[in-house]
Amino acid sequence: MRKNKIILQILKHIIIWIFLVFTFFPVAWTISASIRAGGGLVGQKLIPDNITIEHYSNLKDIGFFNWIKNSLIVSITTAILTVFFVSLAAYAFSRFKFWGKKCSLLTLLILQMFPAIMGMVAVYLLLYHLGKYLPFLGLNTLSGLIMVYLGGGIPYNIWLMKGFFDSIPDSLEESALIDGATRFQAYYKIILPLSTPILSVVAITSFIGTYSDFLLASIVLKDPSKYTFAVGLRNFISGMYDVRWGDFAAASIVGALPIVIIFLALQNLIVSGLTRGAVKE
Repeated sequence: MRKNKIILQILKHIIIWIFLVFTFFPVAWTISASIRAGGGLVGQKLIPDNITIEHYSNLKDIGFFNWIKNSLIVSITTAILTVFFVSLAAYAFSRFKFWGKKCSLLTLLILQMFPAIMGMVAVYLLLYHLGKYLPFLGLNTLSGLIMVYLGGGIPYNIWLMKGFFDSIPDSLEESALIDGATRFQAYYKIILPLSTPILSVVAITSFIGTYSDFLLASIVLKDPSKYTFAVGLRNFISGMYDVRWGDFAAASIVGALPIVIIFLALQNLIVSGLTRGAVKE
């Protein structure tokens, strides 16, 4: 028995170390490439012989920080609008009874079964024709990209937030309605404050998903001045004879900082939003 416990402990430590190696080794290798003199992968070492910050200084000259700004604009706007629309829709599905409710929820669920790549042609044509009448929502616009992200992220988040709203007792709203509050007042004065964890989860996941997305952004955006972070990274490694791995690594490290900062700062809200209900029994 004791021998089996020892074997299990050894296996547990081996699994943990394997997980740590596969998690942190790529990050360490990328950091090493970003401070190594030269732009190729030949002779790359975990601890480089010649250390330089030239790759980081090159980022300013190519407009990299403008790409970061575009990504932040798109991601923050998408997160705010997603929370706004999803909270209203989820509240309606959670609290009201209306014709077609079950079919609507089922439709939202089915939409999540299809990968985003299936709608690329439709998205492109939609923005192309929409841009003829509303130029600010057409191709090669940040607002058009935001609209596409909103359409893709709302269905799943409605299900997520509806489940959280269902855990809030109806009696809280009924008490407010008896005291003279309107339905909307009960929504934003009672439901929303209690739903801060799930609102944070939806906002953070929406931000992270749009900030690092490449596929949709590469189809919608064609002007380098409108590029987001992920699309701009392609420029470093898309050339046939000019592959700049050092600049690519430096850009990856700098571009990942907003995600890391937000995740570390708000990780408690993420855990509480996904593991706990709004009101304890």
